Amino acid sequence: MPTYDLILTNGTVWTPGGPAETSVGVRDGRIVAIGEPGDAAETIDCTGLTVLPGVIDSQVHFREPGLEAKEDLESGSRAAVLGGVTAVFEMPNTKPNTDSAAAIADKLARAENRMWCDHAFYVGATSANAASLAELERLPGTAGVKIFMGASTGDLLVSEDSELARVLASGTRRVAIHAEDEARMNARMGERIDGDAASHPVWRDDESALLATRRILALARAAGRRIHILHVTTPAELELIGQHKDIATCEVTPQHLTLAGEEAYPRLGSYAQMNPPIRSGAHRDGLWHWLNQGVPDVMGSDHAPHTREEKAKPYPASPSGMPGVQTLLPLMLDHVAAGRLTLARLIELTSAGPQRVFGLVTKGRIAAGYDADFSIVDLKARWTIEESWLASRCGWSPFTGMALTGRPIGTVIRGRRVMWDGGLADRAHGRPIRFESTYRP
Repeated sequence: MPTYDLILTNGTVWTPGGPAETSVGVRDGRIVAIGEPGDAAETIDCTGLTVLPGVIDSQVHFREPGLEAKEDLESGSRAAVLGGVTAVFEMPNTKPNTDSAAAIADKLARAENRMWCDHAFYVGATSANAASLAELERLPGTAGVKIFMGASTGDLLVSEDSELARVLASGTRRVAIHAEDEARMNARMGERIDGDAASHPVWRDDESALLATRRILALARAAGRRIHILHVTTPAELELIGQHKDIATCEVTPQHLTLAGEEAYPRLGSYAQMNPPIRSGAHRDGLWHWLNQGVPDVMGSDHAPHTREEKAKPYPASPSGMPGVQTLLPLMLDHVAAGRLTLARLIELTSAGPQRVFGLVTKGRIAAGYDADFSIVDLKARWTIEESWLASRCGWSPFTGMALTGRPIGTVIRGRRVMWDGGLADRAHGRPIRFESTYRP
């Protein structure tokens, strides 16, 4: 009989063909057999549990370097694996910005033996580095280029069409876009009401998002460049993106699918403040409509922590952003339990979708030859998010106290049991993610 380093037994395994009551054998960090029993150095008994392909969160802000009071690569990735996430793409609005080869190399060095999950880092587009982006996007460990069309946390901003066209003309990989129109938001600053975070979506309104999305779609088509529109918040944007799927993919977040402004702002105040904003219940329902039409390609948490002291400042002095990498999978499992989402669609959004959109090498599915990345969950577990469970350095979540059905039990990355039932491995072993567009065997 075959000998494995690890075998998962007695679980419901989500293979490319669907769920199966079977085993998975792992050797040298890769899946080598499905449904072939054998001896193994380590056995994980998954009785009563469901084995999903490793969840990939393709938008997190771990704040290092320069903003470590909010988060760092170790604490953010620890939160990720405690929430069942096996890989992340980290964003470039740090201090200094991640906008050069040296900055990417610095992040990769900081991540070594400190990040618990596998990882890649975005390079931020600026007017100054536009000509070098074709080279920068091909660096090992780089997820691609990120454009901020509207100002958010940090000072990365490319807002003019001429500069956006220069960025899109440099390189070939899919470009990630924060689509809010800077000129419109500047003109609408008077809509902000001091002390009232509920005015945030009035200021950064639907049209700010839709106008930017229209602009970037037109520019991308003119440039012949593929784009990926992040954290979409309006049904009108999803309808529009659905008409341009030949060049555009897009992301939705758990918080925009879960929170409604009518309830969130009175309860949470500035803790509900993020960019683009939490909008109305009607917006939330519209996102679900287009999600069920298949338009969103991936689910990202937009994990963007700030300290309590910062968030407690009166609006609009309070910064935008909330943590979310640890709660991404639990929230979506609860939506599965409530019948709003199928498990197959969740897998598409969190593993198969990221693999397809970004061209990940040997990740995103439970199949022979792929990395042995598994998010192991109890679909029936009923529990409540408690502050003591949170690992993010900021120490808070907008979802604290929320009762859920469905809980991550284990996180396995390249055959290593990194998390089990809330306990962590002895040390971090995260590695850079490889991409088809830059991979050299």
